[in-house]
Amino acid sequence: MAQEVWIVAEQRDGVLRKVSFEIASAARRIADELQTDVAAVLLGSGVSALAGALGKYGVDTVYVADGPVFQNYTTEAYAAAVAKIVKEKDPAILLLPASVQGKDLSSRLVGKLATGMASDCTELRIENGKLVARRPMYAAKCFADVVIDGTPQMASLRPNVFAAVEMPKAGTAVAFDAAIDPASLKTKVLEIQKESGGKVELTEANVIVSGGRGMKGPENYALIEELAAVLGAAVGASRAAVDAGWRPQTDQVGQTGKTVSPNLYVACGISGAIQHLAGMSSSKVIVAINKDPDAPIFAKADYGVVDDLFKVVPEITKAAKELME
Repeated sequence: MAQEVWIVAEQRDGVLRKVSFEIASAARRIADELQTDVAAVLLGSGVSALAGALGKYGVDTVYVADGPVFQNYTTEAYAAAVAKIVKEKDPAILLLPASVQGKDLSSRLVGKLATGMASDCTELRIENGKLVARRPMYAAKCFADVVIDGTPQMASLRPNVFAAVEMPKAGTAVAFDAAIDPASLKTKVLEIQKESGGKVELTEANVIVSGGRGMKGPENYALIEELAAVLGAAVGASRAAVDAGWRPQTDQVGQTGKTVSPNLYVACGISGAIQHLAGMSSSKVIVAINKDPDAPIFAKADYGVVDDLFKVVPEITKAAKELME
């Protein structure tokens, strides 16, 4: 049997993130081709019972480090724990989510494991026994196929791109001692401030309604917030809207914001600058609403409406409500 394919599962407040199931499914497909097993590393406090959920998506073994030191994510503690078990077991491939946490953790792991990594990947395949990872470059103007010579071959996977498919395996939990002395850590979490309202996480949303400079002011975002509520969507924003102070930076979609891949992306009053397109061009279906027929967003859109968004969006909301009834 070849060396195993591993993932680093991500959880928040004791709940596995959807992207963990996506990368588990991707790992299972690759492992079947290599005729090997899939293992996951899971860190947290009181998370041992989550191993079975990973098993549903193709994970054979879950290495769990469960303790107060992992209650809140810190780069130092998580990277040390993952690096320790990876060095001991020596997997061939290590996959992580290209989430905010995953990007932070993977960059530290690359240094600790002295290997290479393909980041924000949208496709994976095996050629001649090696992992080939495809990732967008130059604001998604082209794609690169990356092969890692080091071990493990590392890649981070873009959320909402790889389908989460149930392929039940054992999901056996195996506890391991990360051997981390909390007193030795240079950082600790003093406080966590969360946004209220149960907002849908942008990178994991299946539907996103975004507004740009064409919204004309923060008070007008109520229009797309209402549409988002009907569709069960997250609300995004362009950099121009964020820079103007109309929306928080956490809502920004784009090269300097969040990269998203929803099933449906509705762009309202967004011209489609290359910075914004880089963050949402991998969306499955793109709908653009803009009164400028020459707006670059229409070149990427599957459906375009050339009209005043202040007339169009309320009509879409009304129609969506009727369909949902």
